[in-house]
Amino acid sequence: MSTCTERMTELTQDYSLPPQKVPVFNPRTLLPSEITVLKQEISELLCQRDAVLVAHYYVDSDVQDLALETHGCVADSLEMARFGSNHPASTLVVAGVRFMGETAKILSPDKTVIMPTLQAECSLDLGCPPQEFSTFCQDHSDRTVVVYANTSAEVKAMSDWVVTSSVGLKIVEYLAHQNKKILWAPDKHLGHYIQQQTGADMLLWSGACVVHEEFKFEALRKMKNLYPSAGLLVHPESPAAVIELADMVGSTSQILRAASELPHEMFIVATDRGLLHQMRKAEPEKRFIEAPTAGQGATCRSCAHCPWMAMNELEKVRDSLLMLDNEVFVEPDIARRAMIPLQRMLDFPN
Repeated sequence: MSTCTERMTELTQDYSLPPQKVPVFNPRTLLPSEITVLKQEISELLCQRDAVLVAHYYVDSDVQDLALETHGCVADSLEMARFGSNHPASTLVVAGVRFMGETAKILSPDKTVIMPTLQAECSLDLGCPPQEFSTFCQDHSDRTVVVYANTSAEVKAMSDWVVTSSVGLKIVEYLAHQNKKILWAPDKHLGHYIQQQTGADMLLWSGACVVHEEFKFEALRKMKNLYPSAGLLVHPESPAAVIELADMVGSTSQILRAASELPHEMFIVATDRGLLHQMRKAEPEKRFIEAPTAGQGATCRSCAHCPWMAMNELEKVRDSLLMLDNEVFVEPDIARRAMIPLQRMLDFPN
């Protein structure tokens, strides 16, 4: 019988984004009075434009708060798109990164989808170029193609299934029980974690998230020794050695739930620090510590915060509503094909 290691193969070419291609973005610090004025302006514009603001957990805390204050939502990428699709507003303002705007447009083709900036990318998306991925799929046409939501509409359109970190393990397990051989893209760490949990036969694209790959085993081990009573919550996009230290491994929404359900009074959190805002609001009596990105081999280019997520500033939210620019478009045929694997995920029983 094949071992788990034998049943998993990773591409020799590394598609992880090199540090020099990761932008350094330092948002302007706003005065409290400026934040108040901007929030009021945006609230009025949302009403005037028949728009709703949907924000990812990783964007600026003021943008997260405004989304909730104006009856929008703060969620992971799939729930952002699902919320927008079900909301009666004719315009969706998606505060996140480009693939999130595309997913929202695919699920809401008749709505106008705009973003605070179209420059907000994702290292996993950038690390999976559609043309090269198409060749990869053709070279392994005997495999079922499963792609992570953090991919372009073009890549989704080539897939059989789209998954998020919250349902990926269950869907791969389902496919493995059908003896399906899987081609997985783009995150090698998430793919490795899922393969180890399911034993599925998986061929992994070699991409990585610039934020989660910065978490280092030795630095986390030292922090756990410093705070022995703290629970360690880890996103599965992190390296395997980091995952092995975790008290709980899960998606952003699963990490949020764990912070409430686990008995610890203190947590070390190994994901983008934007999530800590909602964790602290939900559990104000508990202490949450950002996991360190320092350690042997760390570049600290991301420092536990996605530079592209940081581009979603209040001023840019306002400007996009004023100008109705930064609109997201997805070519209709690509959207139609991408909707098929997305719908399979939406229909999959949780």
